[in-house]
Amino acid sequence: MEIRQITDDGEKKTITRHILEALPDWFGIPEAREDYIAQSEHKLFFCAFEGGRPVGFLYLKETGSATVELYVMGVLQAFHRRGIGRELFKRARQAAVEQGYSFMQVKTVQMGKYAEYDSTNRFYLSLGFQEFEVFPTLWDACNPCQVYVMSLG
Repeated sequence: MEIRQITDDGEKKTITRHILEALPDWFGIPEAREDYIAQSEHKLFFCAFEGGRPVGFLYLKETGSATVELYVMGVLQAFHRRGIGRELFKRARQAAVEQGYSFMQVKTVQMGKYAEYDSTNRFYLSLGFQEFEVFPTLWDACNPCQVYVMSLG
């Protein structure tokens, strides 16, 4: 497996579409998926390749002068639990520190709502994120938004 930073905006969109369309349990709302694809431009973007093909990605979005958000991450289901997400995160965290950010946040559906997202929550906690706040209706009442944060210092 190889992790590379992607700088070409067209390649970012292609990778984002390829991975997210293959993960309908997490990215099944077409409007949200298209938004993630469109917003990949001009972001710090990292992709994991296996045998030359993309199997996972993540990108960061600035949310304040000191804070960056792990805005979206996806790993093809056949490659789950192989350390790819962790390696992508390590590269992204390093880049965020190098760019001078002090904090990183990530949003997901609150623990206890859906099994698919419970494993996502446990993954973020294992990376060192800590619970910050739940926004019960930020997305909608069926998907309470859990915000996790971490210090990059």
